[in-house]
Amino acid sequence: MGIFSFTQEIAIDLGTANTIIIQNGKIVVDEPSVVALDRRTDKLLAVGERARQMHGKTHENIRTIRPLRDGVIADFYAAEQMIRGMIKMALPKNRLFTPSLRMVVCIPSGSTEVEIRAVRDSSEHAGGRDVYMIYEPMAAAIGIGLDVEAPEGHMVVDIGGGSTEIAVISLGGIVTNRSIRIAGDDLTADIQEYMSRQHNIKVGEWTAEQIKINVGSALTELENPPEDFVVHGPNRMTALPIQVPVSYQEVAHAIDKSIAKIEAAVLAALEQTPPELYADIVKNGIWLAGGGAQLRGLDKRLSDKINIDFHIAEDPLHAVAKGTGVALKNIDRFSFLIR
Repeated sequence: MGIFSFTQEIAIDLGTANTIIIQNGKIVVDEPSVVALDRRTDKLLAVGERARQMHGKTHENIRTIRPLRDGVIADFYAAEQMIRGMIKMALPKNRLFTPSLRMVVCIPSGSTEVEIRAVRDSSEHAGGRDVYMIYEPMAAAIGIGLDVEAPEGHMVVDIGGGSTEIAVISLGGIVTNRSIRIAGDDLTADIQEYMSRQHNIKVGEWTAEQIKINVGSALTELENPPEDFVVHGPNRMTALPIQVPVSYQEVAHAIDKSIAKIEAAVLAALEQTPPELYADIVKNGIWLAGGGAQLRGLDKRLSDKINIDFHIAEDPLHAVAKGTGVALKNIDRFSFLIR
């Protein structure tokens, strides 16, 4: 049986918005975290981008699900189907047998025992033989290129789709952390609500997401502002089609309260930080990762509010996934991985 006992190693960044799989240090899958299931048989119809295109456009026999809410598994069956489908995309086909999988999966730092078990069970059901877990801010710090094992304080703010993870890291461990369920999805919901209230126009999740990407801003004054984004949709009262140009200032007002909550969480984490590490953080600055780090003016707004420099990671969207990939290569060395 010698030739059949080989193991495939993969790292999974299981995100509320996107799931990324890394194999041999390369990103092999980067797809939205959405699955489409047949309502009658619960059979998997599509996963990732194909399922995302169906989202909000289905008829009664198909349902599209985002299995993760607020960074944790909300629908166990759909999550397992999604992980299975994504692993299939990552691994070469036409195998006579299924290789045993060694996985490192990324989880929010505020996960409860039950939530951690849900991720482990889903991964094992999807074919994982050896499943390790790593906390998101730790993975983000490794992906940014910080030396997490040094006796020095680093602070990372990872703004994902479902949760914002804030952690102070030193000596290969998390010293203080805050995990708040305010992140990209909440900003999208704020924009939907604002468009409905201010412009009387109904916009779906996908359109609100496009508004955020095209004209999203954390500040009402930007040096090189983006062009207004034109939104098409039905008037809430008359159901007649209307088009509304949206400016970045409007978006800044719409998402202001949610950004303020992220600011408050960063301050709360700094409050709990031991003074020696606090001094390191002031010297090194604070790192922003995750999709939310790309919001225009966010680093400047946080720097002005907190008086510490904020740096955006080189590739904020993939920082967590890259860090998970590095952890996969160093499973035997990194003592902070969770079995």
